[in-house]
Amino acid sequence: MRIPPFRLQRPHFQPLPPLRPLPVRPLPLWLLPFLRPRLFLLLPLLLLLLTLGSAPAGAHVVAPGADLRIAQTIAGAELTITVRGVNRTPAPAVVEIEAFHPVPDLPVELTMRSTETGRATRASVRLAAGRAGPYRVSMQVFRAGPHELEMRTPAERSVLPVRVLVPATSPWELVIHGGFYAAGLLVVGGLLTGGMSRRGPAVAVRAGALVGVVALTVAVLSPQLPEPVPDGAAPGAEPVPRRAAPQAEPVPDGSAPMAESGSGASMAEPGGAGGRPYLVGRLSTQPARPAAGTEFTLLVDLVDGSTGRPVDDLVLHHEALAHLVVTSADGAYFRHLHPVRLGPGRLAVRLRADRPGRHLAYAELERADSGGQLVTGAFEVAAGTQAAPVAASPPGASVIVPPRPVAGRPTTIGVRTRGRLQPWLGMPGHLIVRDREGGFLGHVHATPTRTSALTFTFSFPAPGTYLAWAQYATGSTVETVPFTITVGTEGET
Repeated sequence: MRIPPFRLQRPHFQPLPPLRPLPVRPLPLWLLPFLRPRLFLLLPLLLLLLTLGSAPAGAHVVAPGADLRIAQTIAGAELTITVRGVNRTPAPAVVEIEAFHPVPDLPVELTMRSTETGRATRASVRLAAGRAGPYRVSMQVFRAGPHELEMRTPAERSVLPVRVLVPATSPWELVIHGGFYAAGLLVVGGLLTGGMSRRGPAVAVRAGALVGVVALTVAVLSPQLPEPVPDGAAPGAEPVPRRAAPQAEPVPDGSAPMAESGSGASMAEPGGAGGRPYLVGRLSTQPARPAAGTEFTLLVDLVDGSTGRPVDDLVLHHEALAHLVVTSADGAYFRHLHPVRLGPGRLAVRLRADRPGRHLAYAELERADSGGQLVTGAFEVAAGTQAAPVAASPPGASVIVPPRPVAGRPTTIGVRTRGRLQPWLGMPGHLIVRDREGGFLGHVHATPTRTSALTFTFSFPAPGTYLAWAQYATGSTVETVPFTITVGTEGET
């Protein structure tokens, strides 16, 4: 049997039709978190890094909508004026006057004037003798920006700088509220349309959860994020952090000439935050030699140490443009006052010395972007009426001093008070210390506590005898506790 030869035959294939490219659709951006979840988890970290470059909190920043408190000693009365903040303009602004005993019968006229347009509103209030207040009036504010609050009594006039700031809408608030709103719609919509069993609703639920995470992250970090510049802020003002404490606006520069100037002693190194030159101050009295028991005016004239022009850029520190301490040489007479602003570079206060002799005056003040300064001076009081007896401590007050304080070391001083303490000048208590010769003056504040006791920490610069006065407010009365401290050295203890 013959076997036919095996031959390989070439197979025949049916040609396939050409392949058509599938349509490529762009990937929705909202699906990126689901495909790359690790990248999405980096979003909170990126937001945190962005906050590290936010504007720092300044020492003297005007917070929009915040209240402004300014202490004034006018017409023999110790007053604290509070201008309540506004959130829009035009709007009524409430002005409160808190008077401390003794309160005289005193009419006060108030004028709120815009320094840009000159438009003003007026109100009046009358302080009743023996009634501390507060006294409230409402004054219309027509626009944001710099204003002047003029206080006028029958014998004195004061012009206070006020800058009205209106909060601007923050983009972070839009992100927070919009994010939570969108997250709620996505989550609720996804659950109502099928929960997690279908792909579409499941994606909506996950997207809502992720949007909520973003909104929550921004909400947590929002206290560190810079706020937009509020309406009415000074040109070149930086964004205000939410945590910034409300402070006062510097007075605009003036240009009135000064005839004389004196020397000032600074409390900080020259060239502060902005390198601005320190001021030079001069203290004088009208009349030049007042008599004991009669009222006179103590003037504080301030000029720039570089240009000689009047200094009119003081900022509030501890709720006052200036703190003026006046004592007799022996320390028996003591007053802590807050001068009124008469005009550019000039402060004044009216007082009455109860004894003749040499008196010392110390003015604590601070310029914008420069730091604190202490301007000192002295004046003579001629003989007049008989000197009043030395004021004693208020009832129920006592001082606790270590047996032998050491110079250069922190010393804790306690003051026991009676009655409920109330803030005065933004603090529960004040301690003013002066050496026997009058060349040194220190001013510290009490540590806040929940009791009626005050605790001060002070480091005496050198051994010797110091005169001290502790001050606090209770029952709308400013109480003063005088005492003496003898400070030794390390080897004497």
